[in-house]
Amino acid sequence: MASEDNGESTILAPMYVYDKDRYKDIAGNASDEIKQHLAGILFTFMGRGKGFADAIGGRVKIIEVNIQEKAEEPQKREGKVVCEIDVEDDMVNGGGNVHGGCSAYLIDLCSSLPICALGMASGRSGIGGVSQAINVVYHSPARVGEKLRIVNTTISLGARAMSARSEIWNATHHRLVATGVHIKMDPSPSKL
Repeated sequence: MASEDNGESTILAPMYVYDKDRYKDIAGNASDEIKQHLAGILFTFMGRGKGFADAIGGRVKIIEVNIQEKAEEPQKREGKVVCEIDVEDDMVNGGGNVHGGCSAYLIDLCSSLPICALGMASGRSGIGGVSQAINVVYHSPARVGEKLRIVNTTISLGARAMSARSEIWNATHHRLVATGVHIKMDPSPSKL
């Protein structure tokens, strides 16, 4: 993955390669501690380059992290995390469009981040729980070379259950690719 910085192209290490300073490029009003935690969470989710879909997840870049008032209920806060990834050959189906399974994976991965951010901002662990269900709706295709912008917002953060919604936008053509709702929970303690 290449990045432009003052006209020079630099190679960014994938998320499964640890970089303690990665959080410094993340915009938004969240604290540096939360931004650093989220970069660490993505690093942890990756299997050091050998886990399921690490080649894709390793290219996800956290762009912005905010903790803000909920528009619908100003006495509540929500976490919002925006991620980006460029569509590459390993993300598409035989028709040349982003595979539905890839969209579901991106929703799984990215929707966990605002849950972790809001959890931390609320004095909780910021771990994010385990998945119970993911519901995905597909809206339009995205092809190789196009940029995806993944907007993830918490819905609720309860004592054990938590949820977030994701919108995958084709930033190149300004259209919605997929939406998803991810429901997670804190696992029960081991009885061993």
